[in-house]
Amino acid sequence: MPDRRPKPKVGRPPGSTGPIRKPKTEDRKLPLIVALTGASGSIYGIRLLERLHAFPAIETHLVISRNAEQVIALETDWTPARIRRLADRSWDPGELAAPIASGSFRTAGMVIAPCSIKTLAAVAGCHAADLVARAADVTLKERRPLILMVRETPLHAGHLRCMLEAAQAGATILPPVPAFYARPRTVADLVDQTVGKVLDVLGLDDPGYRRWQGA
Repeated sequence: MPDRRPKPKVGRPPGSTGPIRKPKTEDRKLPLIVALTGASGSIYGIRLLERLHAFPAIETHLVISRNAEQVIALETDWTPARIRRLADRSWDPGELAAPIASGSFRTAGMVIAPCSIKTLAAVAGCHAADLVARAADVTLKERRPLILMVRETPLHAGHLRCMLEAAQAGATILPPVPAFYARPRTVADLVDQTVGKVLDVLGLDDPGYRRWQGA
């Protein structure tokens, strides 16, 4: 027998001339993965986390590698615990069951700041031995932005091959190269300009980022 029950009406109520009401949906933040690895330059990842607080639509997911913890202690007055408090969520590098290890967990992308050569090689070789490399591999396979702030110099042919392979897979190689046209006066100025570049590549408009306006 056909169903003859009245079906719910869609659109404006009778006699209404106002806009059609749409169902309310809960506002959801878009996750962004930030990883700190064992290269020099932990301050880049720290400052990125701080600047991301200006974007309420972004939910930060942080991974700090074991080697990064040692570098943080050597280079900064920060502690890993204090850095983790800058993020919305924090994951252990061995926690391969974390949501960010799966492509079905939607994200806005991932930034590895700084990116060690070890991590670069893992990304280039699809060697997902820890959560940093696994999350990066997932980001690439899902065609999402992956920014690698590779921090090493000078570079030998092996380093360059890994950069090329990562770039061919879809990663953006973004070494922390200072932009002196911004007239930096302090180390903090240099860090902020580079972090601003990272945000720009992600499509996030940072008002503090100084763009080249021509001579």
